[in-house]
Amino acid sequence: MTGPALRDPRFLRGGRRGQQGVLELIGNDVAAFCDDLIKDSRTYADIYQESISGKPGTAEK
Repeated sequence: MTGPALRDPRFLRGGRRGQQGVLELIGNDVAAFCDDLIKDSRTYADIYQESISGKPGTAEK
């Protein structure tokens, strides 16, 4: 399972209510599940590079 459904906290809560184990919810490839969760996230290095680029308003505060 991939995509926006994974980012919905109801996904994991529903499994907890149904007494499903983690592997039953996300499958055997836990690393791929985690990679998919963070694939579009900015890294600290991205934020730092933007902060030193001199472009106002590009870095998070």
